[in-house]
Amino acid sequence: MRTRAQRAATVLAVAAALTGVAACGGDDDGAAGGGAAAATDFEAKLTDKPVELSFIWFEWPPAHALEELGKEYSKIRPNVTVKVNTVPIANWHDAIFTQFAAKKTNFDMPILDSQYIGEAVENGNIVDLTDFAKKHVDASAYDPYFLAAYGQYPQTKTGEPTPDSRTYGLPLMGDTWSMIVRKDLIEEVPQTWDEMIAAAKKCQEENPGMSGLAFHQANATDAAAVTYNTVNGVYGGELWDPEKKQIEGIINNEAGQKAMDVLVNQMKPLTPKGSGNWFIDEVNAAINQGKVCIGFQWIGAMAGLLDPKSSKLGKSEKEILEKLEFSTLPKQDSDFVPLGGMGMHISKYAPEADQAEALNFMKWFQQPEVQTRWAELGGVPGRKDVLASEAFLDAAPFNKVFTDSIGRLRDFWNLPEYTKLVNIQTQNVNAALNGTEDPKAALDKIAAEQQAILDESK
Repeated sequence: MRTRAQRAATVLAVAAALTGVAACGGDDDGAAGGGAAAATDFEAKLTDKPVELSFIWFEWPPAHALEELGKEYSKIRPNVTVKVNTVPIANWHDAIFTQFAAKKTNFDMPILDSQYIGEAVENGNIVDLTDFAKKHVDASAYDPYFLAAYGQYPQTKTGEPTPDSRTYGLPLMGDTWSMIVRKDLIEEVPQTWDEMIAAAKKCQEENPGMSGLAFHQANATDAAAVTYNTVNGVYGGELWDPEKKQIEGIINNEAGQKAMDVLVNQMKPLTPKGSGNWFIDEVNAAINQGKVCIGFQWIGAMAGLLDPKSSKLGKSEKEILEKLEFSTLPKQDSDFVPLGGMGMHISKYAPEADQAEALNFMKWFQQPEVQTRWAELGGVPGRKDVLASEAFLDAAPFNKVFTDSIGRLRDFWNLPEYTKLVNIQTQNVNAALNGTEDPKAALDKIAAEQQAILDESK
C-alpha cells in the first residue's frame, strides 16, 4: 500500500488532469418544473450567472468527499458552487420524497438508494436521462449491472433491466459489506459462514470482555433487513420469485428459516449486550474500541476505522492494519454479498439552468481522471478501468474487497413498493433479534405482510 504522502502526490497529479467538460452558455436561468434540459442542447442552457448545484444525501464520509470533488468541478465552472446537503440516514428517504410530493425541491440532484428509483419514476419526480446517456455515457466502460442497478427502470430483478427500461440515473457510489477481522486474535480469515461463527465464538471465549460479532441490527431504514438478506443469501435462500411476484413461501421456506435461525440463535448471542439497535456508527465504534473480534460494515462507511484519532488499536494507520484484516464475505451454501451504493439523479422540479448544470456535472463525472480523483477522496467509482486501477486499489485497504465482490452482488426488490417492503422486513428482523418476536413467527409475518403489499400493487 502506498503511503499517505504518495497518495497526496497522486491526488495533485490527478487534479491537474481534470480538464474535462467546461462550457459557456447564455443568460437564461430557466424555470422550475420545465423538465429535462435536452441531451442535444443542455450545454446551450448553461449560464455564466452564479449557480449552486445542490445534492442531497445522508450523513457519512462519501457525502463530504463528493463536496470536495465539487471543488474540482468549480475550477472549470467558476460560477458554480457544489453543495452536498446531508440528513441522518434514518431521514434520508423521507427528506427527499416529502419534497417530491410537494413538487418543489430545494435540491437539484438527489442521491437515491438503488431501490428508490421505481418510486421516483412512477411518481414522475426525476428526469429521464435516456437520450443524454446514449449521447454522453460510454456504456462499455461500465459493468452493465451497475448501469442497471443504479439508474435503469424497470428491472426484472436488480441489475437486469427489461427491454423497455429507460435511464434515470448514473452510478455514483458502489458499495458492499466487508468482513473486518481481528487478525491478531484470529489465526485464519474464515472462508465459510459457519467457520466465521465458530471463529467469532472461539475469539470471544479466549478474550474476556470482547464480543465475537458486531453487525447491523437497527430498526432503521434497511439496517436489520440487509443483515437478514445477507444471511438468507449465503444459506441458499431467496427473498422472492420476481417472475411470479411471490414472496410468501419463498422467503420463509426451509432455507429462509435456516438463515433466521442462524442469525438469531447463533450470531446474535455473540454480539455485545445492548447492541440490538446498532447501525453503522455503533459497529465502527465497537471495532475502534477493540471490543469485537469480527465486524460487518459497508465499505463506504469504513474510513474512520483507519483513523488513529478514533481508534484504540494503534497510534498510526500502519499499527491499526497490523490488527485488522478487511475481507470479502465468506461463502456457505450459496455465494452472495449485499449490494449497496447509489446513483445520482436530477429533480424534475429543479430550475432549468440547474438541470443543465447537473447534466454537465454528470458528463464531467464520467471521465476516468475524475473518477480516479473520486476514488482518491474515498468514493467507489463505477468505471471498470478505474476500479481495476492501482490508484483505486491502493487508495484504501478495503477497496479490493469491492472489486472482488462485484460478481456476487445481490439486492432487494427493485419496485416502487420497496420502502413499504423493507420497513416490514427491518421491523420484524429487529424484533426477532431483540427477543420480542419468535424467529419463525417473525419470518412468517414478513412473508404474509410483504405478499399483501405486492398483491395490492397488482
